Amino acid sequence: MAGRSLGQAVATVSLSVALASVTVRSSGCRAVPAPRNTFPSCGFHLNANIMSGSNGAKENSHNKARTSPYPGSKVERSQVPNEKVGWLVEWQDYNPVEYTAVSVLAGPQWADPQISESNFSPKFNEKDGHVERKSQNGLYEIENGRPRNPAGRTGLVGRGLLGRWGPNHAADPIITRWKRDESGNKITHPVSGKCILQFVAIKRKDCGEWAIPGGMVDPGEKISATLKREFGEEALNSLQKSSAEKREIEEKLHALFSQEHLVIYKGYVDDPRNTDNAWMETEAVNYHDETGETMDNLTLEAGDDAGKVKWVDISDQLKLYASHSQFIKLVAEKRDAHWSEDRTADSRGL
Repeated sequence: MAGRSLGQAVATVSLSVALASVTVRSSGCRAVPAPRNTFPSCGFHLNANIMSGSNGAKENSHNKARTSPYPGSKVERSQVPNEKVGWLVEWQDYNPVEYTAVSVLAGPQWADPQISESNFSPKFNEKDGHVERKSQNGLYEIENGRPRNPAGRTGLVGRGLLGRWGPNHAADPIITRWKRDESGNKITHPVSGKCILQFVAIKRKDCGEWAIPGGMVDPGEKISATLKREFGEEALNSLQKSSAEKREIEEKLHALFSQEHLVIYKGYVDDPRNTDNAWMETEAVNYHDETGETMDNLTLEAGDDAGKVKWVDISDQLKLYASHSQFIKLVAEKRDAHWSEDRTADSRGL
């Protein structure tokens, strides 16, 4: 496919998600659509320029993937102005910096070899053994043997901190509950009049930003297994528990993760680790504890990549890692929960 534009082949999905017609009512709050596990994924693309045919970056899109210095280093990207992000925009003087972290070049199990190695023949745009090299956003181009970021230029080539050439797949479990008073009644926001939703947030050790607990999908692993595993490791510190404690956590997590859920997003993520040749994609899934009883029986404890963990009120004041704020906004919208004190912004939605 090298040298050919595949922009027309990139799949785009409508933002609209048809909520189930069944509604449930709770005291003090308006009727809330009851989600089913048969929801189609919400195809809200955080980058309007996800297609290779884009001509530039719109406001708030593909910005974190152009920031410097590159995470965990002093490497400065070549500057890419908004109007030069799209690959269809001719830019003969484009001179991106080459960088792949030493930790990736060391050849850990989770990382690909260098493209130049003779024994490495990746099958891009398809399932390559146990490694998923297909993108959630459709086909991507291959240029000079390297996959090309479908969202556009980043000012840096190579893989940076990412292990895979092309898409690096992650899963983000968004665990929510209603904020309640001491009597167990749901708390509504005084301005919007909507119930306040809370989610489990972690503070990342690598950058100090608050985020949704989540992580990379292991080769051959199902997304559902990744979601549960990552939440247990980062929000419950399951890796450091005894065998008996792990079994107890597993039983409680099974009750939470086997219930009805809402797929919030699938696709490309505007992540500071992205490069021209490697990028993050995720599937964000909301598991909602309607009564709060399941999560009340689980003690939050930061583990693995998380420095801290806590319940956080959802609102437009959140400042989260990568594209996580957009994911949380989608959850608030679909749960008909409070998001903004600005009623006009609330009515506009996304």
